[in-house]
Amino acid sequence: MTAILRLESRKRLRSSLILVVVFALLSVLYFSMFPGIQEEMEVFEEAFPEFMFDLFGIEELHTIEGFIAAELYSFFWVLLIAIYFAYAGAGMIAEDIYDRKMDLILSNPVSRESVVLQKVASLWVPLTVLNVGVPVVVYVGAIAIGESFNPVALAMTHLLSIPYLLVCAGIGLVMSVVVDRVRRARATALSLVFVLWLVEGVSRLDPDYEWVGAAMPSRYYDETAILVHEEYAFLDAGILLVAFLVLLAVAIFLFTRRDI
Repeated sequence: MTAILRLESRKRLRSSLILVVVFALLSVLYFSMFPGIQEEMEVFEEAFPEFMFDLFGIEELHTIEGFIAAELYSFFWVLLIAIYFAYAGAGMIAEDIYDRKMDLILSNPVSRESVVLQKVASLWVPLTVLNVGVPVVVYVGAIAIGESFNPVALAMTHLLSIPYLLVCAGIGLVMSVVVDRVRRARATALSLVFVLWLVEGVSRLDPDYEWVGAAMPSRYYDETAILVHEEYAFLDAGILLVAFLVLLAVAIFLFTRRDI
């Protein structure tokens, strides 16, 4: 009953560990930079145009919370890890169809709904590994340079990112069901996540167009507000969870009616 879940979970472990290592290396780089540039941060801030701070939601770079939120989370987590989840979602169904494995899977006593749900459930591996490993690395790195994070705020930064990452995976999953070729499904999912992130960031630059960003998933996850201001938007996380469930339902509906 759970063979697909076990197999998919094992497949995701290696890439998840690699991502943690990458984040650890990035953390070493940024934490080593912070003490040297902290006193000159005001000059650094003045060197960049104002729209860059609005686009990436950058605040209080002179603090360790603001610096790490800007340098690590606002780009590498919100965009690159989101792209990873979109990539993973886009390969869930399309890859097995392209490799002719789906015929073998469906020849067993397993429903199409169960196939989708087990594959999605395997995302517990990267969600757990990344959201445990990365905050530990960040917390220890801050202590190593004589700084510290509020452990609750740091934990909530990762906990509240889970619905956002699931939505990105859901976008990939829908593409995986709709698009025939796995490369095309992945490219489409990655492009969508990037465009949605970019549109949301640009929409914040002009109050007249800020309403456009309300339809973008990244609007409902603000890592800077969590780390710097300790603001926990549980309602926004709930909205993202609902959006993920809608995407999951759409993917299941389409897959159960698809001719393979």
